This record gives sequence, structure tokens and C-alpha cells, in this order.
Amino acid sequence: MLVEKLEQLKDIFAQMERALIAYSGGIDSTLVAKIAFDLLGDRALAVTAVSPSLLPEDLEDARIQAAEIGIVHAEVETQEMANPNYTSNPVNRCYFCKSELHDTLKPLALAKGYPYVVDGVNADDLKDYRPGIAAAKERGARSPLAEVGMTKFEVRQLARELGLPWWDKPAQPCLSSRFPYGEEITVAKLQRVGRAERYLRQLGLKNLRVRSDGDTARIELPAEEIQQFILNADLPGLVAVFQELGFVYATLDLEGFRSGKLNQVLQPELLGRKVD
Repeated sequence: MLVEKLEQLKDIFAQMERALIAYSGGIDSTLVAKIAFDLLGDRALAVTAVSPSLLPEDLEDARIQAAEIGIVHAEVETQEMANPNYTSNPVNRCYFCKSELHDTLKPLALAKGYPYVVDGVNADDLKDYRPGIAAAKERGARSPLAEVGMTKFEVRQLARELGLPWWDKPAQPCLSSRFPYGEEITVAKLQRVGRAERYLRQLGLKNLRVRSDGDTARIELPAEEIQQFILNADLPGLVAVFQELGFVYATLDLEGFRSGKLNQVLQPELLGRKVD
């Protein structure tokens, strides 16, 4: 099954002949960049959008991964922070983020002779609340992984088989996803959350989130790591660091890390679930 999907992906890129990849450095877009480069060589271009919602470490990872793959890599600045529809953080915030992204990438692609802009959306993403997907589709972007029905598990499996050392890289959505809907997003808040997560990663933690709700930081770790973290961490030191960053309270979510947790406040019909 996986071999068949890989061949389908190769066919898609072969038919495109030239493609620009919306490349964040996450495992999905990295796999797309790898396959595109293997098929198209210098007729494939990976482009990373740079904005305050992207951690500097993630940008550096994207550069390193692109260089190792061999694909030509470019960076563009996006201006979603200038759009109040984005910074007011409505439930469809991602729509405005992806609108800005593809309104930037599409003209760039056409100017450079790339007829297609492709992204790393996978089949599982289509089942989640992802308003940004609609914005990309409206602008003609294609999602090869979703087109062949490749799930997140299969993405990681194929990336591993293709020798990508980042196959198990934790998902790292933009920093704006750390705030509850309705709380205004500012550059200062994004930087505060980014620095808090950087501090935790320096402690050896990998799969984590720091959710920011007003002046409260809520740390999410995998449920199986919580007990060990409480026993071993320098909690007073952690609190002091978070307060230096500008938080008043530093808390730990006892449920544990769950991707998309902030979406649980949305109405079921928005999430695509049947209303009982």
C-alpha cells in the first residue's frame, strides 16, 4: 500500500514538471520536498514563510533539512501580523494565515515559472478542523499527500524508509496556536511563548506545548512523562524563568499533551462531528 502511494506521488510530480513547495520544515512538507526533489531536481523549489509565529529554531531546522535533501531553498516574509482578522484570533484564524501564505507564494511561483504550489497537508488533516486548507484550495494549491490518501502515520513510515532522519520529528504548529480563540495575538506574546518552549526543550523535553492564556502559562507534556517531570524538574527554577519571561503563573496540564486541544471549545459542527 505504501509503495503504491509513493508511486502515485512520483506520478503527480512527474506530471507537474515544475513545483514550488510550501515548506515549513515539518515532516509532512519535508517528505513532499524530498519526493519532489528526487523527481524534479532543480525544477523543485522549497519556500519557507518567515514570520513572528515561526520559532527561529524551526527556521534553522528547515534550512538544515533542505540542504541535506539537496533541494533549492528560499525564504519569504509574510505579513499576517498586519491583518487584524488574524491578530484578533478568531476561530478561523488559520484561514487568514494560509491566505497570506498563498497570496505570497502564488505570485512568486508564477514569476519564477512554477505552475504549481504544493503543500504538506495529509489525509488526516482533512478530518480535523483546518480552515487554512480552504484558503489554500481557493488559491489553487495542491496537496499531494492528501490526494493519495496518505495518513500522518504513513508519512512518518515513508520518511523513515526514505532515510529521512527527521521521520519522528514532533509536530510543531505555528506559535499562534498556543492562544485560546479570542485572545489577541501580538509579537511580544509569540516571543514569550517561543522562549518558554525553548527553555523546556533545553531541559531535554521534546513533545510539548506552552499554552498561553492571559498571564498564565499552561505546560502540556505527554501524559506518561508528567510524573517523572514533577519528580525531577526544578519547579521553583522553572517558575522563576517563566515569570522572568512575563508570565504571572506557570501551571501544568494534568491531562497531558493533546494536539489541537484548544479546538475542544468549538461547536461540533465546526469540527465536522455529528451533533447528537
